[in-house]
Amino acid sequence: MTTFLHQRGYDIIMHCHRSTDDAQQLVATLNQHRQQSVQCVQADLTTMDGLTHIQQSLANQPRLDGVIHNAAVFYPTPMATASMAQWDALFDCNVKAPFFLNQMLAPQLCDSQGCIVNIADIHAEKPLKNYSIYCMTKAALLMQTQSLARELAPTVRVNAVAPGPTLWPDGLENTLNQQQQQDLIERTVLKRLGRPEHIAQAVWHCLTNDYLTGQVINVDGGRSLK
Repeated sequence: MTTFLHQRGYDIIMHCHRSTDDAQQLVATLNQHRQQSVQCVQADLTTMDGLTHIQQSLANQPRLDGVIHNAAVFYPTPMATASMAQWDALFDCNVKAPFFLNQMLAPQLCDSQGCIVNIADIHAEKPLKNYSIYCMTKAALLMQTQSLARELAPTVRVNAVAPGPTLWPDGLENTLNQQQQQDLIERTVLKRLGRPEHIAQAVWHCLTNDYLTGQVINVDGGRSLK
């Protein structure tokens, strides 16, 4: 997404938490094409110190046209074994962090008549088995999208993009075998896996369409139709 938006002329401040080496490599690559057009800020968004660090990093920018919330935690939490620690980790990253970062950045966004784009999930409305807490966080993010669209109007627009099958999840807890992957593809109307640029295109649409707010765009190959 960073590369896609950079190619369309945006200057970007990119956040990372632990993947600092990969992030810095991307920053260096993109800055070769357009000097000082990309920066990286490392922070833990689940803490107030981390959110404040992001706010301070943006404080001296000439304008803030958009904020994209795509940091997320994703792993299964079967009801029989789910813990309060898992609940807190999922809600802190997926719901609390974007809300309070929006609160901090709202004045800058109002000044520029900017927009907020939340990366949700089609499973916010159609739950994924054994991922109940994750699905609840994404449902809360959809309500946050609609609520803030009303509260921040008319100066700031707020929308969400809800991906379907796009990239296979990382990590042992989320591993899918080939048959499971094929089953998911078969459930899409288009019978194919999405690509990251499909999500980036929808985000770009949210950034550039100034008569769009409070909406959720499903980018799922028709998966949500079934």
